[in-house]
Amino acid sequence: MTHKPSSKKNKSGTFFYGIHAVKAILENRPQDALTLFVQITHDNQQKSHDEIVGLAKNMGIAIQNTQKDKLTELCTSNQHQGVVLSARPKATLTDEHLEAYLKQDNVLFLILDQITDPHNLGACLRTAAALGVSAVIIPRHQSVGLSPVVAKVSVGGSEAIDVITVTNLARTLSILKDAGVFIFGTALDETAKPLYHCDLTGKVAIVMGSEGDGMRRLTREHCDVLVYIPMSDSPHRPQSLNVSVATGMVLYEAMRQRQL
Repeated sequence: MTHKPSSKKNKSGTFFYGIHAVKAILENRPQDALTLFVQITHDNQQKSHDEIVGLAKNMGIAIQNTQKDKLTELCTSNQHQGVVLSARPKATLTDEHLEAYLKQDNVLFLILDQITDPHNLGACLRTAAALGVSAVIIPRHQSVGLSPVVAKVSVGGSEAIDVITVTNLARTLSILKDAGVFIFGTALDETAKPLYHCDLTGKVAIVMGSEGDGMRRLTREHCDVLVYIPMSDSPHRPQSLNVSVATGMVLYEAMRQRQL
């Protein structure tokens, strides 16, 4: 059984699941946690549960011991690792919060244009949190939100980094450019430059397009430079990458340059 992109809710919260996702919520925004459901178990997984249960107890959060099948029913996934947390969803930031980031000399934005697969978004957030991204920007429409699946796949990354949702991505890109942010767009295009020939230091935004179609036309037009990831020129090998894999490679190069 695989993850279902569900956002099943009870009367007052959403059911988040997985050891890392639940622990991240308890550590970063315990005020949003409502009830912790823990699997009745007698194996070594109990040690991982003990830490989470201890956090919940210290914060006065209700705890219920629950059978495995009930946990699966709550979160509509059998990938819960024995813990499910009823909690209010994480609030995303809006365009109004951009100003604070734009004051940073070395701000690094990751912009995800119409990423609709929650597994890809979760993986991108995990990578962004690990590689020093200041904030992630996503369009409000035609993009997956911060669902429990995203939280699980991000292994806590979605709690560790700010996500800004914007109504008009093209307008947001114009605001960034006016503030001196240099915008790199990733594309398999004959005008694109090799990633390693680009200066990714300073105030930078990196745009990754959707899984199927890449960046939209207006998004592409607002980019200062298009870049691509050089790959093997063998015709018998894949010439494209999953968006989350490509994001990791681009962000790693940005981090490498910024640490020189």
